[in-house]
Amino acid sequence: MIPHSRRGFLTQLAAAGVVAPTWLLSTAQAAASVAVAPAVAGFAAARAAGARVQATLPLRRGEAAVLAADEGFWRDVQASWAVDRSILNLENGGIQPSPALVNHAFIEAWQQGHEAPAYTLNRVLMPQLDEVRTRLASAFGCDREELALTRNTTEGIETVLLGLALRSGDEVVTTTQDYWRFQNTLRQRSEREGIVLRSITLPVPVESTDEIVDRFAAAITPRTRVILLSHIINLTGQVLPVREVVRMARARGVLVVVDGAHGFAQLPCTRESLDCDVYATSLHKWLGAPHGTGFLYVRRERIGEIWPLYPAPFELRENIRKFESIGSVAAAPYLGIRPALDFWLAIGAERKLARLRWLRDRWLAAFIDDPTVTVHTPRSVEFSAALVTIDFAGLAPAKLAGWLWERHRTLVRPVVHKEFRGIRVTPNLYTTAEELTRFVEILRAARTGGLS
Repeated sequence: MIPHSRRGFLTQLAAAGVVAPTWLLSTAQAAASVAVAPAVAGFAAARAAGARVQATLPLRRGEAAVLAADEGFWRDVQASWAVDRSILNLENGGIQPSPALVNHAFIEAWQQGHEAPAYTLNRVLMPQLDEVRTRLASAFGCDREELALTRNTTEGIETVLLGLALRSGDEVVTTTQDYWRFQNTLRQRSEREGIVLRSITLPVPVESTDEIVDRFAAAITPRTRVILLSHIINLTGQVLPVREVVRMARARGVLVVVDGAHGFAQLPCTRESLDCDVYATSLHKWLGAPHGTGFLYVRRERIGEIWPLYPAPFELRENIRKFESIGSVAAAPYLGIRPALDFWLAIGAERKLARLRWLRDRWLAAFIDDPTVTVHTPRSVEFSAALVTIDFAGLAPAKLAGWLWERHRTLVRPVVHKEFRGIRVTPNLYTTAEELTRFVEILRAARTGGLS
């Protein structure tokens, strides 16, 4: 199509990722174009770095623990994100940026879906989601007909918590540290239907599998039907022993619903290693897929007992796809899962986890032996990964987080819970050693000079 105006022509250039020559622009537009040019170049460079990661890292050999400290090995990985380096982003626990390769695939699919949606979206792009489902199922180690594509962990977990046929007096066991949305979900069922919510406490931190399992077991009664279990507690980064809790509960006839928001792609894990019946995760967290993507796994024989969040055709009662019956959706975010999987697999799950732990220890070592500092996250590899919640005596978490952002453009998450408090610090693979050294210096300045 030939554009009929300068604005139309410029719009087409922008859609193609091309910066227009300044002679075509007004003064204001020219200034904006100059500002955009580095961003376009940075995005292209990040895509190129991601391509090198996929081409070279699968060929590299070496122990994950050794490679974790090899800055040369991680240079192209770090460069694969087109992020704003003027911001020190250590709040990767809530939502994460995607590598440029992923964003490029998403944008291309988004644009294609809008060319003629009745055809390009419905007939060309949507059928490709079956391949996405197949690849995710392979990565998680389950059958593709046990995995539903969702928009996030919340959609997956609430589908199950609201879809189970619980009656008045039936009990659900959870902890006081579980995600607030799911606690609200269970409270709503308690108010509307009379189910009983039993919230247990866990030590902060805890490094005993037996103690964790025993606390859940002690809360089970003849009326217990469900346990809600976090794979990794979002408030502290505490890893819980999913397999052991599942097997204990299954022997007592209790279904365990696993909140895997921070588990999949941060930890190497499969359905077999967890031995779980229900698992939900957000792929825009540790896999680095586009925002608004996730999956819900339900063991085949349990699918029929869970009602979908949105009513589906009755003939889908035993079909995992009933959980996807939510109306029109965009294909582009889900198609971005493919390059995210490619990128993750090229790096390697074990190597990624080793690097995340190395990054965590890189900054935490400066404070771990300080008696005025409380670390709410275990140090042992069995019970922790990238996330750490730390409390500095005399520094209120919200004020410290605000000061870090306002004075140093550094992002962390303040955590204030009735049982503990602190700031949650979450690096990612794009985080550099130099950035963490700077973070330590900033924290030391806060402790010696205050937050004035």
